[in-house]
Amino acid sequence: MKILITNDDGVTSKGILAARDAVKDLGETTIVAPVTQQSGVGHAITLMKPLRATKMKLNDGSEGYGVTGTPTDCVILGSKGILDEEPDLIISGINLGENLSKSITTSGTLGATFEAASFKIPTIAVSLQVIREDLKFKDGVMEIDFTHAERILRKFAKKVIEHGMPEGVSVLNLNMPVNPVSDDIVQASLAEKMYSTDVEKRVDPYGHPYYWIIGDLIGEDEIGSDVHTLRVLNKPVVTPISTDMGMDVDISKWLE
Repeated sequence: MKILITNDDGVTSKGILAARDAVKDLGETTIVAPVTQQSGVGHAITLMKPLRATKMKLNDGSEGYGVTGTPTDCVILGSKGILDEEPDLIISGINLGENLSKSITTSGTLGATFEAASFKIPTIAVSLQVIREDLKFKDGVMEIDFTHAERILRKFAKKVIEHGMPEGVSVLNLNMPVNPVSDDIVQASLAEKMYSTDVEKRVDPYGHPYYWIIGDLIGEDEIGSDVHTLRVLNKPVVTPISTDMGMDVDISKWLE
C-alpha cells in the first residue's frame, strides 16, 4: 500500500506531518508538497516553466519532497515521476482551515484531489477548522493541536483502504472541527457559499491603486449542509464529490 500525501499549505506545514502520522502504519507514505504556500490556486497546473522536486528534511526530521509548483503539480510529479508506481491512495491535507461549500473549486487542497481522481486513484481531501484567522496561510505554524484530526483521518483512511471509494464518488472531502463532539463522521451536502466576496481598493504611496479580494463569513448556515454540520453541530463532516461535470439535461429545445 503506497500513500502519497500532499497539501496546499506547503511542505513545512505541521498539518502535512499530522496527515502522515495518522496513516503511517497503514502503508508506505511519501510526502510531496509545494515549497511555498499555495492556498487558493485551485486545480492550477504549471506548464510554462520547469518544475523542481527537491528531497528535503522536514520539521520532524523525516524526509519529503518540496516542489516548486502547485498541489496539482505535486500529485502529477509524485504519481508519475517520484514514486516508482502510482500510489494506492492520495491524501491532501491536513489543511489549516475548513474547505466547505461550493467554493471548494478555488481550494488547492481540493485541486490536488481532483487531479488524483483523474488518475482513478482513491483520494481524500482533509481539512481542520481554525478558529483564529491569523493561523491560516502561515508557513510552519505550530500552535494547532491535530490530535482529534489525526484519529479521525486514520479511521477514515482505513475505511477507504479496506472498502475502496463509494460507488460513483471521485473525491471524499472531509472537514473536522477543532474539538468535535464525537469522532462519528456525518455526511452532508455542500452549502451554497461560506464567504461573501468583495473587493477593497487602496492606494499605494505613489498614488497607484491596488486591490484586495476580501470576504466575510455568511451567517446563515443551511441545515443539512457541510457548513452547518461543522460550525453549528460541531461534528466531523464528509461530502462525497464526483468530478463528472456533465449534466443529464436535454437542452435541444434551447439550442433551437
